[in-house]
Amino acid sequence: MPFSAVIFDFYGTLTPSTPKHVWDEHAARSAAPLGIPVPVWRAALDSSFAERATGSLGDLRSTLLTLARRCGVDPGEAALTAACAARTGAQRELLALRDDALGTLGAVRERGLAVGVLSDCTAELATAWPELPLAPLVDAAVLSCEVGRRKPDPELFLLIARRLGVTPEECLYVGDGGGRELTGATACGMTAFMLYADDWEGADAQPREHDWAGPRLSHLSAVPGLLDPA
Repeated sequence: MPFSAVIFDFYGTLTPSTPKHVWDEHAARSAAPLGIPVPVWRAALDSSFAERATGSLGDLRSTLLTLARRCGVDPGEAALTAACAARTGAQRELLALRDDALGTLGAVRERGLAVGVLSDCTAELATAWPELPLAPLVDAAVLSCEVGRRKPDPELFLLIARRLGVTPEECLYVGDGGGRELTGATACGMTAFMLYADDWEGADAQPREHDWAGPRLSHLSAVPGLLDPA
């Protein structure tokens, strides 16, 4: 069946992978106003990802307050405000797209296909989404923090297909393999390709499907070629 839509993961797929030292530096920014040691704060952020990615800790302010208290700190309003500002600024830096991302999405749309984004993400991406340069090129987005589910929950893949008005079998899915998304997409009837980019080395990401035996791409710009007649 010809493809009618292409669905992209966001972090590590439409954006570059993030090295460990960047995560550490970003954690340090929001730890400082709270007076929490950076390793302790980084551990709190890492261990709470599942909660944050499903929206169970609330908005950013509520989230940071909860995590600070878990670290034994009850911050004042000024400290919490400063930590939120630092966290927002750091997260916005991670929204920078790969050089070929916008061109790839545009090329998909030029071929008459719908474009979707399915992301395991926290509230920061949901808040920033309307301002992102790719937003006008995306026909539907499913963000885990808004729907309370994480990959590879099949409902996520079925939901993005419904929002795009297509069947899963009509969808090409492209992701870096975080959250076993490639296996999840395939199980729902989609055709999945792993983006195995050259920035994987040294990256600190959610566990990827290193055992993925399916097809791979090294660059996003290869995606439009998959849509052209043989």
